[in-house]
Amino acid sequence: MAVRLRAHHLLCVLSFVGRGYTPAFTANYLRVVARLNAGEPAELVEGPDDICAPMLKEQGSHCRTESVAERDAQARAALAQRLGLVLEQGGRFVLTAERLSQMRAAYAEGAVRAACTGCEWAAFCTDIAGQGFAGTRLSGVRISPPAGSGSPD
Repeated sequence: MAVRLRAHHLLCVLSFVGRGYTPAFTANYLRVVARLNAGEPAELVEGPDDICAPMLKEQGSHCRTESVAERDAQARAALAQRLGLVLEQGGRFVLTAERLSQMRAAYAEGAVRAACTGCEWAAFCTDIAGQGFAGTRLSGVRISPPAGSGSPD
């Protein structure tokens, strides 16, 4: 399986500390992050994703609005440019600790934050980035070097 993520949620997961819109939303988000930390690949989707799921039952959910789709486009373009990634619908990749470090550095510098303009969580996420992402839940997958590739004693 893969965790279905829309592009702007690639930014949101960087600063997720366990708070969200509702208790159900937060519990779901924690499950999504646990799957990513376990090495399940992320699959880029357009429109509502696995993080949005609890919000979709609400009348007028913002997950389907044009402004959120625009956030996705901005996030996709910024991350692709900054990290040299091909980010297209259906593309899959593992959020490794190294990739998260690169993404968080770009986020903290403001290089990929255009998609955050107008988001009610932007100031909160800026504070988390300013604290070095302390307490965030996504740690990324640690890739062990192949056996025998360590430095000689």
